Amino acid sequence: MTGTAITKPRVGFFVTCIVDTMRPNIGFASVKVLEQAGCAVEVPRAQTCCGQPAFNSGDDDGTRAIAKQVIAAFEDYDYVVVPSGSCASMIRSHYGELFDGDEEWQPRQQAVSAKTWELLSFLTDIMGYRPEAVRYDGVATYHDSCSGLRDLGVRDQPRALLGEVEGLSLTPLQGNDECCGFGGTFCVKYPDVSGAIVSDKAEKIEATGADTLLGGDMGCLMNMAGKLSREGSDVKAFHTIEVLAGMADGPAICKREDRG
Repeated sequence: MTGTAITKPRVGFFVTCIVDTMRPNIGFASVKVLEQAGCAVEVPRAQTCCGQPAFNSGDDDGTRAIAKQVIAAFEDYDYVVVPSGSCASMIRSHYGELFDGDEEWQPRQQAVSAKTWELLSFLTDIMGYRPEAVRYDGVATYHDSCSGLRDLGVRDQPRALLGEVEGLSLTPLQGNDECCGFGGTFCVKYPDVSGAIVSDKAEKIEATGADTLLGGDMGCLMNMAGKLSREGSDVKAFHTIEVLAGMADGPAICKREDRG
């Protein structure tokens, strides 16, 4: 009896600028879990930014040039997977605004946008992945990032995955669906407003009594973890995928390694 070979889905992993620059561990953890989920993962070397900073600043021509590079780099994959709701939303939801009526690029853009997924949603909704033999001892609270939640509907998926992690308990965060104040270029353009928002968020995180803050977007996590660190908080922040990969045993986001 001849069996039918099972072909692994070929995933193009979009690293994101901030993960590449500030927290490569998220990228390594993502690849590890995607492979555990049964994917063949590749990281195209030609990738750069998704173009969101330029897009939010009104530079449509510059964004379009960046988007074309992303489309060309990822269009041959079965899926494009991104460890950030913000960047995934840019590719999936907003690239269409750039190529409306472009006979050459619009079909290519639509094909890439349609197969782009935020990482935690992809693992849950497409791959049916559940972590096994993963442990994290602690009490965590969860922040839902704006783009992932509102543009992509990512809410229940990370909680379902974290519910399978041994030793981990989740406690609710008041205002979990409220902006952390980062907003990419927003925190640069409106620092006073951004600072007030993240101050309020930090107070609510501390009020949970959790020892760990989790989320699915490095920009938000870095913003909140930075504020908590400046306030002298002991709360540790990790991207959810670091916990799922069993790779949350090193320094937390915005925490320095203790060298003794």
